[in-house]
Amino acid sequence: MAPAASRLRAEARLGTLPRRALSRYLLLLRLYPVLTKAATSGILSALGNFLAQMMEKKRKKENSRSLDVSGPLRYAVYGFFFTGPLSHFFYLFMEHWIPPEVPLAGLKRLLLDRLIFAPAFLMLFFLIMNFLEGKDASAFATKMRGGFWPALKMNWKVWTPVQFINVNYVPLQFRVLFANLVALFWYAYLASLGK
Repeated sequence: MAPAASRLRAEARLGTLPRRALSRYLLLLRLYPVLTKAATSGILSALGNFLAQMMEKKRKKENSRSLDVSGPLRYAVYGFFFTGPLSHFFYLFMEHWIPPEVPLAGLKRLLLDRLIFAPAFLMLFFLIMNFLEGKDASAFATKMRGGFWPALKMNWKVWTPVQFINVNYVPLQFRVLFANLVALFWYAYLASLGK
């Protein structure tokens, strides 16, 4: 009987693990909002690049176990220093500049995000990745000419419904996390453009 009781206690503790993790995350979010969002963005961005590499290997039917470690590191740096902090402050700015009670606030927020923030943020992504990859200005110009417009069109297709939900229905403190979870797959797409 003792092993069964022990197993039940262990299973009960496993059920509390997600609640404890969420509780800890919420505490960190309240105490250190920018740092918590930066760390979350860095981790999920790196994971997105890792997924892109795995998908590329599967697509090419490669069996090697080697991965480009520098890819997830670049994405972690970008997520930590740019995605997390910039998104945090952009959502705060949007909330202040276009409060929910403003007529057509949802549409105005969406237009601000899609027409101003998205192109600027995508250009910043290409610039920072170019720098982190050690490439020169001509490589950046080539990437912008060949990859920016297709990536922006795809961004508008993928992110417009996501951002409509995010800026209108997701609580402010969770917007960066919500966007990061979707970005996991978005960064996998962007990383595939680099190949």
